Amino acid sequence: MVTFLPSRPGRLADAPSFARTIGGAESNVACALAAAGHRVKWVSRVGADGFGDHLVEAIGAYGVDVSAVGRDAVRPTGIYFRTATDRATAGHEVAYYRAGSAASAMSPATVPYDSVGDGRVLHLSGITAALSDDCLALMRSLTAPRAGRPVVSFDVNFRAGLWRDAAVGGRVLLELARGASVVFVGEDEAEEAWGVRGAAAVRAALPEPQVLVVKRGAAGAVVFERRAEQGTPPPDPGAEHDGGAAFGPPAANPGAAGPVETGRDTVTTVPAPLVDVVAPVGAGDAFAAGFLSATLRGLGATARIRHGHLMAAAALTVPGDLGAPARTAHADRLVALDDEGWGRLHLGPGWTGEDQEVRTP
Repeated sequence: MVTFLPSRPGRLADAPSFARTIGGAESNVACALAAAGHRVKWVSRVGADGFGDHLVEAIGAYGVDVSAVGRDAVRPTGIYFRTATDRATAGHEVAYYRAGSAASAMSPATVPYDSVGDGRVLHLSGITAALSDDCLALMRSLTAPRAGRPVVSFDVNFRAGLWRDAAVGGRVLLELARGASVVFVGEDEAEEAWGVRGAAAVRAALPEPQVLVVKRGAAGAVVFERRAEQGTPPPDPGAEHDGGAAFGPPAANPGAAGPVETGRDTVTTVPAPLVDVVAPVGAGDAFAAGFLSATLRGLGATARIRHGHLMAAAALTVPGDLGAPARTAHADRLVALDDEGWGRLHLGPGWTGEDQEVRTP
């Protein structure tokens, strides 16, 4: 969607003007991954209108392949307006104008599998599943077992207001997550959607994915990863072949205190650095991009989580949904810090520039 950000804090009713930018869970991840140097394709539908032109051009300018984006001559591009405050606060407002949008008409018929199945990772969001029955059918198709499918990454992104019945929405998202290879979910949204509290309880409710990432906000993140048996990569639960090749034996974890083995999982917990937050929107998408980027590079669990935190910090320290990530070498230096050094990180606006000083509290 096209996003409109107010020119000053306060109620939407009081905003005198808005700045136009881009937003959307999957496109945020695509742009962040492309900015980090990966080859990325964004698959969606937009209207044959000026806002659709803007989205395709702006996302393409990040280096994302937009050749598979469909243009709908009948339905418009979705737009939304939001306040500058945190969505977790009472003052946060969002006004969506996407009922009947081009994206809500996505379906297995309008988005053929061959347009999404040619990468190493296919990243999906639970928000898409809430847009329409056709979108839900598409999501079910993409998370179903299929020979030769890529690693399926799924960000739960539970938004109760998007579902006619929030309880049904929670059950649908749990179903979709069970078909994915890698799942991202916030501890708070898991409690809201599924009534489970704590990372271990989330894993108990969602044992199928090979990799489960439970995000805990400022407290950090916990990763549950199925251990390989007899030296073989864990299977992708939704694939009919060995879909875990991208998640084979991890590299050493720089600065790690050491993962913990419990049950069938290796569990790794990494705190988040201290961040001077400018705007919180887009941090979850950025975390997913950082984690997936490190995964594609073959890094271990601690490094993957730290890269997720750093990409999230890049988004948290700018007003919009997307922040320019640190250069890979710069991020790698921070990821390689020992636990004490990592614990002293204090990141503020502009920290991603290599000439910026990274502060300690």
